[in-house]
Amino acid sequence: MEKTSSVKEEFKPFISADKILPEFTMTSILLGILLAVVFGAANAYLGLKVGMTISASIPAAVISMGLIRGVLKKESILENNMVQTIGSAGESLAAGAIFTLPALYIWLEEWNMGTPSLLTITTIALCGGILGVLFMVPLRKALIVKEHGVLPYPEGTACAEVLLAGEEGGDKAKACFTGLGIGALYKFIADGLKLFPSEIETSIKGYKGAAIGADVLPALLGVGFIIGPTIAGYMLAGAVIGWFALIPLIANIGSMGDIIMYPASVPISELGYWGIWDSYIRYVGAGAVAFGGVFSLIKSLPLIVQTFKDAMKDYSAGGSGGLSLKRTDQDMSMKIVLIGILVIVLSMMMLPIIPVGFMGALMIAVFGFFFATVSSRIVGLVGSSSNPVSGMTIATLIITAIVFKSTGNDGQTGMIATLTVGAIICIIAAMAGDTSQDLKTGFLVGATPKKQQYGELIGSLAAALAIGFVLTLLNQAWGFGSADLPAPQATLMKLVIEGVMGGSLPWALVFTGVGIGVAIELLGLPVLPIAIGLYLPIHLSTPIMVGGVIRGMLDKKLNKVGGEEAVHESKEARGFKNKIETGILYASGLIAGEGLIGILLAVFAVAGLNVNLGISLGQIGSIAFFALLIYSLMRHSVLKKN
Repeated sequence: MEKTSSVKEEFKPFISADKILPEFTMTSILLGILLAVVFGAANAYLGLKVGMTISASIPAAVISMGLIRGVLKKESILENNMVQTIGSAGESLAAGAIFTLPALYIWLEEWNMGTPSLLTITTIALCGGILGVLFMVPLRKALIVKEHGVLPYPEGTACAEVLLAGEEGGDKAKACFTGLGIGALYKFIADGLKLFPSEIETSIKGYKGAAIGADVLPALLGVGFIIGPTIAGYMLAGAVIGWFALIPLIANIGSMGDIIMYPASVPISELGYWGIWDSYIRYVGAGAVAFGGVFSLIKSLPLIVQTFKDAMKDYSAGGSGGLSLKRTDQDMSMKIVLIGILVIVLSMMMLPIIPVGFMGALMIAVFGFFFATVSSRIVGLVGSSSNPVSGMTIATLIITAIVFKSTGNDGQTGMIATLTVGAIICIIAAMAGDTSQDLKTGFLVGATPKKQQYGELIGSLAAALAIGFVLTLLNQAWGFGSADLPAPQATLMKLVIEGVMGGSLPWALVFTGVGIGVAIELLGLPVLPIAIGLYLPIHLSTPIMVGGVIRGMLDKKLNKVGGEEAVHESKEARGFKNKIETGILYASGLIAGEGLIGILLAVFAVAGLNVNLGISLGQIGSIAFFALLIYSLMRHSVLKKN
């Protein structure tokens, strides 16, 4: 692992700091805004339907290259990077909004109070989006620059590889775009034509309540290869705790009688392993994630303090926004950042359209920066797709609800205020994670950080203006909480707030997760990736582990020939490094291909287009196709000739 000392060799980006290329252009801004709105709308539907969103950075980069290079005949990797920076902001803001705000629609309908105004939804989304970007700005040097080589940032790295492949062409482009084509075709066959299910699972005979499954999808396999076997193994370990220990334990206890344990409203014996995971394990996982986040913040405090000192020093030395620094070192002016944060916080305190009051705005400022830091580090470890934003939001809602209830701000007013705080925090965490991934991409290709940060703000504004219309339209079409749009995260947030306000939150489950987190920390293991694995279904961790194992084969061979030390690098070591690089490019293509088709299928769903063939090969077909996908990844890495 690369050390982050001040004496290490300075990283050289693809575009050097002294080279000026078109970047923050009208073309990149307009195209980025368009993609921000499109990706935000499509991912809003997907998230409300299945509870997960698709990272839009790589799809935006691919579309940008196709339009800017292919149609407009312009050649600037920095302009392409700006498009994906602005475009991906729409997906991230939408994710934070749909995980929380539908609960407000459900409540107001239950209370016969109509629906939230578009202005309210837009204002909440905009506050969260802007704060998420501004909180991340002073952390860039600590997490992106100083931790380069330590935090992999899989989606950010993959996005950079896609951009570089398009720039350099040749073998790199071939590996990347071959992966893109195969990933796209696979996703369309699985989730478009539905020739085979993209999720497989089976119970373990003789072990009541235990089950194992996998989402046999290209993106998860690609993410596993990029993050490697260690982090993938930690995630799977957390999933094993949940699906092979806790769920069977609860299932067997429930078989002793008609035992009903809140938050479930039916006996445990009737829930099954998915019901137990949904009703109980997610609370345990949320507790572990909350502990991991707090502990991560405590350990990061010296680095964070130093980061702020460096940022203020840079501002003082560089005048307006550090203009005396190299182009690739320039961030937004700290004066603008601090004034922007202060204006947003004061606005939340005073404007009645954001019903949080003084205490709520103060908690947003404190928890917002905390979770922006934690989110940025988590996505650096395991990627945006595995960022447990909803877990952070649950922790926020619990604390906020307790504070509001203890100060007498309960009932309908207190519940709405709590949800608003949680919604803004959720958007902050999602936006900070996306911003850090985009800044990692920019760091690798040689973008100007300051221009990217302004691009993120533009994308946030565009997505915030659109998300209110999207949510209102979807609610009118199908209704949140219905079979068509179950809105799983939002209904869970609603349950948490009602549980705390009503005094019935399952604290034992939350503190069970905290206890597991403490035990993991005492063992000297990283809490967050294990807690993330516990919080998410095992179906996500298993395919990630498969990709990690394939990467581990190459890492092991590379270490055997001493390839980690450049001074001892042999021809054989260079061959293994070439295999790893090609594998990362191919894995990046798999992620991009699935992302593009995922967006396309979302558009089909909203438009009412059905391409289902009506034929299914069942789980056997899923296993066969996934085996072919695994073989294709190995052909481009392990089995590739030096």
